Formats: sequence, C-alpha cells, structure tokens
Amino acid sequence: MKKPAAFSVTAESSPSASVRGPRAFSPQEVAALSTDVVPLTDPDPASETLAVPLRRMSWPTRLSWSTAGLLVSLALGLAADRLIRDLFEAYPALGWLGVAIGTVFVMALLALIVREAASLWRLRALDRLKAAAAAALVTDSIRQAKAVTRNLTEIYAARPDCARALAQFNSGESQVYDGADLIRFAERSLMSPLDARARALAAASARRVALVTAVSPRALVDIAFVIWESIRLSSAIARLYGARPGLFGTWRLIGAVLSHLAVTGGLVLTDGVIEQLVGQGLAGRLSQRLGEGVVNGLMTVRVGIAAMRVVRPLPFDTEPQPRVKDFLPEVTKVLQTSKNS
Repeated sequence: MKKPAAFSVTAESSPSASVRGPRAFSPQEVAALSTDVVPLTDPDPASETLAVPLRRMSWPTRLSWSTAGLLVSLALGLAADRLIRDLFEAYPALGWLGVAIGTVFVMALLALIVREAASLWRLRALDRLKAAAAAALVTDSIRQAKAVTRNLTEIYAARPDCARALAQFNSGESQVYDGADLIRFAERSLMSPLDARARALAAASARRVALVTAVSPRALVDIAFVIWESIRLSSAIARLYGARPGLFGTWRLIGAVLSHLAVTGGLVLTDGVIEQLVGQGLAGRLSQRLGEGVVNGLMTVRVGIAAMRVVRPLPFDTEPQPRVKDFLPEVTKVLQTSKNS
C-alpha cells in the first residue's frame, strides 16, 4: 500500500502567519439602497387604503346649476302653457289631452328627481359609513362599531343574496367585544362574498374588453367600448355594494373613480411592463392586437378595482386588496384562446 507523500507547511498557510486586515473605506462612499420595490402596475397599498370621498360641489357651482335649471324650467313651462292654450283654441278635447299628458310628465319628472336624490344620498351614506368604520378601527370604540354594523345590516337586510352572510354575522356578533374586532368580523362576514362577486364582475368585463379589442378593426370602436364597459362596470359594482346610482349618481361615481385613479397614480402600461408581467415567452407570441387587448383589459380591471375601493362601505383591513396582476391570467387566457381559434 502506497504511503502518503510528505508535504511542508509554508509560512503563508501557517496559523501563526499574519492575516491581512480589511481594507479601509470612507463613509462618504457608501450609498444607501432602498429595500422597497415599487411595482409598475399597482400603486402603494398604503395609498389604496385611503378613502377618496365623493366631493361635493362648491356653492358657486351649485348656484349656477340651480339658476340654470330654474331658467330652463321657466322656459319649458311657458312653452307648455302656450302649447296647451293653442290646443284649447283649436279644439277643447285636444287641450284637455295636453293637460293630462303634461300632468303625467310632471309626475314622472318628480319621481325621477326623487330617485336621483335618493341615489346620491345612498352614495354619500356609504362614504360616511366607510369613514365611521375607519374611525372605529382606530379608536376601538364598541359603540361606534355597533352603529356602523347596524347601518350596514340595514342596507343588506332586504337582499336575498346577502341572507347567508347576514345570518353568519348575526350569530357571531354577540361574541365580539372590541370595536375594531367587530368591524373586522363584519368585513369577513359581509364584505368577503361581495368582494368575490365584484372581482368576478371586473374579470368578466376585462375579458370582454380584451376580446373586443383583439377582433375590432377600428381604434375608435375600442375606445368607445372601453368607456362604455368602464361605466357599466362601475355602476354594477356600486349596485353590488348597496348603492343604486341613477344618471347623476353614475356621473358622481365616475368622478370619484377618476379621482381615486389620479390619487393612486393610475395605470400606465407599456410594452416593457407587459413583458415583465406576462413573461417574455408569452409577450413574444402575442400579436399587436392581442397586446392592445391585454392593455385595455387591465385598464378596465383598474377601473373596477377603483370602483370597489370607492363604493365599498368598509375599508380593506383583513381582506386582501384586489390587484391588477391577479386578473392577468384570465385576460391572457381569453386572448390565447381567441388566437388559437
């Protein structure tokens, strides 16, 4: 058996040899690097939790709209009076028919005004409810939290689709003694099913927008359909959470959604962002029209998420906040299916 060869220990490998110390550096050359990664598609979660209230018009704006409405009403009244007088002069039966039609029109107009006022009041009530819930989370007041949950259950009491969630909340409400915990329990019980349905609405709207964008021949058609689908999605999400926006309520809702998007940074998607999100393999296989479908679909999702955060009567505290990237697989799946077919 061969013996191991002898070797000598040099001075460099000896433990007693001097070890070279670390190099000195100047503190001015150190650069502090940020540990936070800023996402390209979603804004800061902290900014998303801030509720963007429905802004009320200033008194000059209200005065101008009120005076303009009065002038238009006077003009229409004089025109209707002149029309009815002419009908009576031509034939009395036509005059009485005009009076009956005018009465029905005035009654319908009053009902429309009452409905629009009620829709605006409901939007403001949901906004005040969210502010009260946020205050109860901070102060941990059980009295304030019970007032919030009582108003919340009154809103959803007449809805059959919320009966199961209401029964679950009512069965466990007596076991919660802290205000913040009661708000969180209400969010888990009442808001979680509605959040899932709101996400489904946003995903379905994004799929429609992506598909129409991919197959439509004109860019003007894409823009019109995106605007229409965004308004429709915002109204559907508002009705889901308990609001019933009419014409003016829808405009107020769209204004609040746009304000929320402006506060949170909006959504800016470029080809590089799409490539980062969907991966280089899929981005390379997407055509130009399919890529535009991805962009428009994700922009519609962004509008739906903003509508959720504006209209939702409770702030996001325990439930996860929706993200644009969560809807990306469904949008790309639709586009891949349309491309293969």
